[in-house]
Amino acid sequence: MKIKPRFSFAISFLLVTAAFGQKNISNPADWRTPAEISDYRTTPRYEETMAYVRRAAAAAPKQVKIETFGKTGEGRDLYVVAVSKDGVFDPAALHQAERPIVLIQNAIHAGEMDGKDSCLALLRDMVITKSKAALLDRAVVLMIPIYNADGHERFGQYNRINQNGPEQMGWRTQAQNLNLNRDYLKADAPETRAFLKLWNKWLPDFFVDDHVTDGADYQYDVTYTLDTGLDVDPALAGWQHDVLAPYLEQSVTAAGHKIAPYINLVEETDPAKGITNSQDMPRFSTGYMILQNRPGMLVELHMLKDYKTRVTGNYEILRALLEAINRDAGKLVAMNRAADAATIAAGKQFAPGTAFPLQLTPSGTETFHFLGYKYTRSLSEISGAIRIEYSHEPWEQDVPRQSGLKPVLTIAPPRAYIVPAQWTQVIDVLEAHGLRLERTAAPWSAEVETYRCTPAWQAKPFEGRIPLAASAESGAREKSMCKAVQEKLSFPVGSVVVPLDQRAAKVAIHFLEPDGPDSAVSWGFFNSIFEQKEYAEGYVLEKLAREMMTKDPKVKQEFEAKVASDPRFAASPDARLNFFYQHSPWWDQYKDRYPVGRLKSLEGVPLAQVKRE
Repeated sequence: MKIKPRFSFAISFLLVTAAFGQKNISNPADWRTPAEISDYRTTPRYEETMAYVRRAAAAAPKQVKIETFGKTGEGRDLYVVAVSKDGVFDPAALHQAERPIVLIQNAIHAGEMDGKDSCLALLRDMVITKSKAALLDRAVVLMIPIYNADGHERFGQYNRINQNGPEQMGWRTQAQNLNLNRDYLKADAPETRAFLKLWNKWLPDFFVDDHVTDGADYQYDVTYTLDTGLDVDPALAGWQHDVLAPYLEQSVTAAGHKIAPYINLVEETDPAKGITNSQDMPRFSTGYMILQNRPGMLVELHMLKDYKTRVTGNYEILRALLEAINRDAGKLVAMNRAADAATIAAGKQFAPGTAFPLQLTPSGTETFHFLGYKYTRSLSEISGAIRIEYSHEPWEQDVPRQSGLKPVLTIAPPRAYIVPAQWTQVIDVLEAHGLRLERTAAPWSAEVETYRCTPAWQAKPFEGRIPLAASAESGAREKSMCKAVQEKLSFPVGSVVVPLDQRAAKVAIHFLEPDGPDSAVSWGFFNSIFEQKEYAEGYVLEKLAREMMTKDPKVKQEFEAKVASDPRFAASPDARLNFFYQHSPWWDQYKDRYPVGRLKSLEGVPLAQVKRE
């Protein structure tokens, strides 16, 4: 598809702003959004976006409430817009009345702002023109117009090379160059901490994250993902797969758009090879929703479609979603409560036979009728690899689509975790997630289950950290790096106990089980435990080694076997000498030992309940 020419930002912004202001002065009834006024050439900046929202709130004060829920790194306010048919905005009252709360998040990648402009139109149609007032019959809608506000204001025409319009847009990352859609579990960014407070205040019943694709070219303009794997509560998975997805596809198609589940090719230069599936990890917004026992939908508008097609497609899928939620309001609320109750019940006691999935991998395929474009493949003289060139001649073919997920790493959750008081960064993250925490009122030592780990790190930073090698962008790890052990650990006064008989227990499990793809260990929170801090001089170890081999034939045999089988070890004088240091009484027994304990019972733990605000 040919990319539309880009116009001067200064000129287009002044023209659109003037047109918007003039229309509103001369005709107060003109409720076209800024994008509509520009015929979808442009998208409004942060202040212009909020000016439109404030205008709607002033016109419908009983139905629209604007709240700030935090600040960005550069000090911009983060806004959420609550929309209710009758002015009830109290989360407790809404939950009591079984009215589903739907949270729609926009511009987490601020170059992908289609959802923002579709939400402005949806807000207007729900409370001003009333053409979509029925979408508020049971549901209360929360809209985050611009989540990544700092990235949004890094405005420019060269921010999205793959994308067809608008003329200028924001940037992918926030001011610290962190991708907010990799931060939900580790929670490094101020925006993430603010989101978690908002989440815990409202506890929504359904979550939407609006995006624009990268990747292949094809006919669909709207794609989406709903998680329905075995890590999702079975009732919620069944409703999304059997009820919600078919309705979305039927309704959005009837509105004139082409819709499909998200397209991610097995081989990027050959669509005929089929479409992949993968675990939705908790670093991502919708993956985090799995841990919160809430359904989430990822919306991906196709980057090469024009901006009007994308914004109106985003509008239609949100409209269809809200129709389905209003229709199934009571059922959705009941399923969410049942999922929470099941999680709490499962955490009340240690069940050694439980298999909680930490790592999932694709399993099985189904046939998918793919609406693509004809393409050619050739060897590129520039890259030296196979290149693909798309025409815009329709091409249809049945292709294999990975359809299921199976567990490759599972654990039996404990009754609770205990985190030593000195690991303050880890405790801060647990608190940010709103987990119920208790603290020890006295020092405590006991033999508990923990892990001995032998990790490896990737060579360069990822999202501001040095994570484990298998915990970068792919996150895939199908082999455990840790071995469960029983050891006596000591916990100072003020150590944190995390009971698992709570609604968000899955958050704690994924963060505190070191083999979790987004665990604290995977993201480098515990990197220092893997560092050797004491050393010995070579001449000291030479003497020690000879003494040890004379006194202990097993050590001698193990050393000689390792020299014979491991060429890298055999070629390293330091490694050969360090072998004997590791087998001596002087070796640091704390090295490589995970300091977090897994408690099978809370009996005997000197607890003092944490007071939460």
